[in-house]
Amino acid sequence: MSKKKWIVAGGVLVLLVGGTLIGRYLAGNGSNGKVTTLKVAHTQNYAPYDYVNDKGESTGYEVEVLKAVDKKLPDYKFKYTGTSDEDLLIGLESGKYDIGTKGAWYTKERAKKFIFPKDALGASVIGFTIRKDDKKRIKDIDSFAKSGGKLVPISPQNAQWNVIEDYNSKHKDSPIALKSAESFTVADAYAWVLEGRYDAYFDIKLSFEQAVKDKKGAYHKYADKLTWVPYKGIETYPLIHRNKANKKFAKAYDKAIKELKKDGTLSKLSKKYFGENVFNYVTK
Repeated sequence: MSKKKWIVAGGVLVLLVGGTLIGRYLAGNGSNGKVTTLKVAHTQNYAPYDYVNDKGESTGYEVEVLKAVDKKLPDYKFKYTGTSDEDLLIGLESGKYDIGTKGAWYTKERAKKFIFPKDALGASVIGFTIRKDDKKRIKDIDSFAKSGGKLVPISPQNAQWNVIEDYNSKHKDSPIALKSAESFTVADAYAWVLEGRYDAYFDIKLSFEQAVKDKKGAYHKYADKLTWVPYKGIETYPLIHRNKANKKFAKAYDKAIKELKKDGTLSKLSKKYFGENVFNYVTK
């Protein structure tokens, strides 16, 4: 017959059964005693957002933010899996994964499939890759729009399409000509701008820095002829599988992320992985 004994530990009354301490000082960490494991999928080679390092560990800005969120939520435990972009999205829809992180922007189409929490995980800084010869006349999105320049076509399924559409709806006097494209390689986009076929490529700052500015970049040969000008930061969110239990998690996530933003954790991680606070580019 097991021995049952009540003891006081750290000001909390805890039941000791057979020499085993029951609970995790629940009053101290806010847990209800039941820990739910959530399966988190992340892109495995989208550094520095999400990737698997040379030790086989899941890391990157968004992964580390989610790890910080997990620490604040004793009722949840996250289990990470690095995977392809395609498997992440299919797995989220099917319920194979509970959470997916891939530097994702909000779109109406995605919101129909997944739960979007209220608060962003990070931000992606977007702008225009242009010819260096044009940098005096094209300094921002407004000057590009007024110049009547031609933008490299964007797929309507790409979240960048929505960003330009939104800009045009607010600047009907000088909209950017938006043409659709089914597919093309980044190499084509940079070459088209250099050749004068188009005047700008709507490009993510990180992509430009890694592909063109970095000496090891695939298109570094264009570095002396191309430059990049900023537009703004687009917030990125974790995508959450749509079910009742995960709606509850989304609320817990929002509470935790607000605390992490307030205590400086998000800006600290952003500076570590991006070299700057990407939230400074975000305008409401």
